[in-house]
Amino acid sequence: MRKFLAGNWAKVFVFGLSCVPLLVLVWRGFHNDLTANPVEFLQHQTGDWTLRFLIFTLSITPLRKLLNLPELIRFRRMLGLFAFSYVCLHFLTYLGPDQSFNFAGMLKDVVKRPFITVGFAAFVLLIPLAITSTKGWIRRLGGKRWQALHRSIYLSAILGVVHYYWLVKSDVRKPLFYGFLVAVLLLWRLADRLFKRKPSPLAHTSPVRTS
Repeated sequence: MRKFLAGNWAKVFVFGLSCVPLLVLVWRGFHNDLTANPVEFLQHQTGDWTLRFLIFTLSITPLRKLLNLPELIRFRRMLGLFAFSYVCLHFLTYLGPDQSFNFAGMLKDVVKRPFITVGFAAFVLLIPLAITSTKGWIRRLGGKRWQALHRSIYLSAILGVVHYYWLVKSDVRKPLFYGFLVAVLLLWRLADRLFKRKPSPLAHTSPVRTS
């Protein structure tokens, strides 16, 4: 498993798998199989996949630690960029077919409709994360500032769940499920940081130097 994850074909496999939801939508579009309300269907599908890829991205760190598979970190950037790609498609289905590229109408919606306000905020938060996802930006910002910036992915995921919950109104099972997963990942992150900060008793008693 570790040998496969460390190889180049693993990235090709993950990239191809990540494209499948989009290819399915394109296939269904060519075959006029986007339900009676294609715009709403596309919005829901791209929104669902945005949240899923955000959760996949957030799962990388705990999984690599719990499963002792450090090679998984190689896929975090790719999964994060796919989350951004799907949220861009989600936004375009709203701005294009829904709003006919009427930016004034879109801004009114953002101000007046709370579920669109939080959804738009989640989208905006992901833009700097996508822009600064390269190694060059890590060097420019420095590791600590880069990590601090990219922790906002949790806020974006939370806002995405709230956006979904307020949108569906009646059948809230899916947004609650996504919310549960995001909450578990956030609690794991907080617990991990807390235990890292807690000094080991051996650190105060052992005279042995490791450097």
